[in-house]
Amino acid sequence: MNVHILQKSLFELNRITVEPLKYQLLKWIGSKQKVAHQIVSIFPENYNTYYEPFLGSGAVLATLSPKQGVASDIFQHLIGIWQTLKENPELLKEWYKKRWDEMQKGSKIEAYEKIKASYNMNPNSADLLFLSRSCYGGVVRFRKSDGYMSTPCGIHNPIPPDKFSMRVDEWTLRVKNTVFYQMDYTEALSMTRKEDLVYCDPPYTDTQKILYGAQDFSFIKLIEAIERCKSKGVFVALSIDGTKFSGSKTIKLPIPQGLFKRELFIHNGSSMLKRFQLNGKTTENELVSDRLLLTY
Repeated sequence: MNVHILQKSLFELNRITVEPLKYQLLKWIGSKQKVAHQIVSIFPENYNTYYEPFLGSGAVLATLSPKQGVASDIFQHLIGIWQTLKENPELLKEWYKKRWDEMQKGSKIEAYEKIKASYNMNPNSADLLFLSRSCYGGVVRFRKSDGYMSTPCGIHNPIPPDKFSMRVDEWTLRVKNTVFYQMDYTEALSMTRKEDLVYCDPPYTDTQKILYGAQDFSFIKLIEAIERCKSKGVFVALSIDGTKFSGSKTIKLPIPQGLFKRELFIHNGSSMLKRFQLNGKTTENELVSDRLLLTY
């Protein structure tokens, strides 16, 4: 299918006008922050409970701000951040400020490495929060054998606590009707009922194997879970590998014929993961488009 035709179809499918969410809370590889409003704009107008079983940065969740939502991820310390945002946002601000203050006392890199060492010695949500905002490009990568977080310090300075605090306040309002769970996506999808809405943004099969839990991710297993959801009358939207190298390569995936009614491509700019792998070198030839698959 022609990418330009698909992009036109995306425009024609828009049912609601959605304002982009200006500020992200977490930096996280694969974040849909830039395109979340496009994705949300083609969600069904009417649905029951919204499910997001690969939460990550939460950009689509916060942009949608559902009246009733269930958000989950298998990564315990990531979900700990979201649960704290919902239940005790002032504590989240304190976590960030404490570590930001430490970074102001001396060497930025030394302070970062100290926080990273603290996390690796005793993995926790507080350290992870600051590391996600200060590591290189939000590429939070982990060693498969023991979960060791190895991403170096980012080029840019993390935002000051007052600006982070403003983001916490806004995001707290946006997720007020959502509950957060640590669970595998199969468990989350088994909870769905007729006319619920699911948005899946799993690790991408071609690029994101360094992410926490991605090494054991099975695309076939996810497809089987989506088939079960569809059979119950659940609306499912799936973001997954699309095109790379500015459209010259389309990632092939084992997608059963007839499972999805529409296949769209959303331009997502240059690959931050590729930029990280190229040590910050230019990536104008690494533009990617995500494939968005809809069962409705």
